Amino acid sequence: MTFVPSPLAAKREAGHQLDQVQNGRDPDDWKPMNTVGQGVKEIRIRDAAGAFRVIYVAKFADAVYVLHCFQKKTEKTNKTDLNMAASRYRDLLKEVGS
Repeated sequence: MTFVPSPLAAKREAGHQLDQVQNGRDPDDWKPMNTVGQGVKEIRIRDAAGAFRVIYVAKFADAVYVLHCFQKKTEKTNKTDLNMAASRYRDLLKEVGS
């Protein structure tokens, strides 16, 4: 798999939205991702370059954990992206002891 960096504007917007989460606010455009895990949410970013997603969990007191970031290429989220986020979520739960 080749990594293609996302456009700078989308990266900056993702950073801004994560900053809002760190400060106790909801992102501007998000949805719950219960299929990935309890408390997992998805930030939705759209710009001229396309649609981007940041899957994260913020239910732990010490940090916001970004599980996966990607550019959407189709209407439905790719199962590979969901599986990657779910696997990282399970690993996180083991690490934090929940």
